[in-house]
Amino acid sequence: MPVQRRESGPGGDALHASVLDTLGLRITSGDLAEGRVLTLDGIQEQFGVSRTVARETMRVLESMGLVTSRRRVGITVQPQSSWQVYDPRLIWWRLAGPHRDAQLRALTELRIAVEPVAAARAAWNASARERDRLLDLAGRMRRLGEAGELEEFLELDVAFHALLLESGGNEMFAALREVVAVVLRGRTSLGLMPEKPVRSALDLHEEVARAIASRHPEAAELAMRALVTEVRDAVVPIDGPHVAPR
Repeated sequence: MPVQRRESGPGGDALHASVLDTLGLRITSGDLAEGRVLTLDGIQEQFGVSRTVARETMRVLESMGLVTSRRRVGITVQPQSSWQVYDPRLIWWRLAGPHRDAQLRALTELRIAVEPVAAARAAWNASARERDRLLDLAGRMRRLGEAGELEEFLELDVAFHALLLESGGNEMFAALREVVAVVLRGRTSLGLMPEKPVRSALDLHEEVARAIASRHPEAAELAMRALVTEVRDAVVPIDGPHVAPR
């Protein structure tokens, strides 16, 4: 019988997160297929957790569209069409699973569709402070990138793209900043970044920042499109079926 572990305080939060990650990964990988029925008793027994932790885990998975709970039926794994695909946790589970390439492709295509237009809007609407901040971030990214300081570079990269999405004044674009952040962090965590960022990517970040700072929306849009297209070519396999991630 599994050993019951303490769940109060921070340790309980960590235990809940562990169970959530395990079940989330199993569902998004297809190991727990659509239609599979789970029970709170089964989760308690498998993971050695209290009913409170099992229930909270199912509540979070249900809020993400991965499962649905009905009395006398149980907790049923839902089809992919029901999933909240912009949830950063769900994105990470899919990136960490066997369908990583398809998820990267979908996310990169989303970035190509959104970020060039966001850059153009930023050129129109960003404040003077935001323009200066983008220039500063791009310059620091070059220095850290050329030095091979990938962890520090990553945090600046996340900040750069978040600010770009926010500074155009479109709340729908701004809401995607966490989606883009998890993609950028995922590239590093999954070993998809080179030892040093390629020079052309550093050049394009600076080109985007300069175009926004000088209020040239067309130039900003073109430079950002070139940047995210280069990312697609670098991390998304060209060969293989172009299907949605499962």
